[in-house]
Amino acid sequence: MNHLERILEHKIIAIIRGCQPESVLGIAGALYEGGIRLMEVTLNSPGAMAAIAQVRGMFGDRMLIGAGTVLTVEEVKQAVGAGAQFIISPSLDVDIIRQTRQMGAVSIPGAFTATEILTAHRSGAHIVKVFPASVGVAYFRDLRGPLPHIPLMPTGGVSLENIKDFQKAGAVAFGIGSALVPGAQRAEPEVLGLLKGRAKAFVEALR
Repeated sequence: MNHLERILEHKIIAIIRGCQPESVLGIAGALYEGGIRLMEVTLNSPGAMAAIAQVRGMFGDRMLIGAGTVLTVEEVKQAVGAGAQFIISPSLDVDIIRQTRQMGAVSIPGAFTATEILTAHRSGAHIVKVFPASVGVAYFRDLRGPLPHIPLMPTGGVSLENIKDFQKAGAVAFGIGSALVPGAQRAEPEVLGLLKGRAKAFVEALR
């Protein structure tokens, strides 16, 4: 099973933003125990590249690790070099899509309008991140109407309360940040226990 197939199978990408490097492995472990198999470290987090390398080194292919908030071609090169298996951006940049594919990683650029989504797809994106999805499920469903052939992943606003609605509207995957992993999440045992519980709840919500 290749990386794209695993993303489509496991669906939930946990977004790690603003966490201290020394906490990331503990967070990854709690997520894994809760059933999460896909994790993104945003590049605007401290020590992001080192954290990506550490997670990849600890989990191998048991958990796919990706880089988020990727804004330049050079960041693609650095992230894949550190071990990232998928690349996520908040916006559409055709050069980033092409570089990601050239390096054998899964490309998930961000887009919002139908024009941006179609451009991303035609430029080679494997999945298009609809961001921000906080505008609601109705908007996502409206996009799916004329673009049913494009795999879409809502991000920014997905919660336990609406994830099933997004799934019914045709989402193939979900980027979940603060609703799952609060910013600057710590790696203290009781906090990680709560994180594991939230991870289980999100996984169960899709069953």
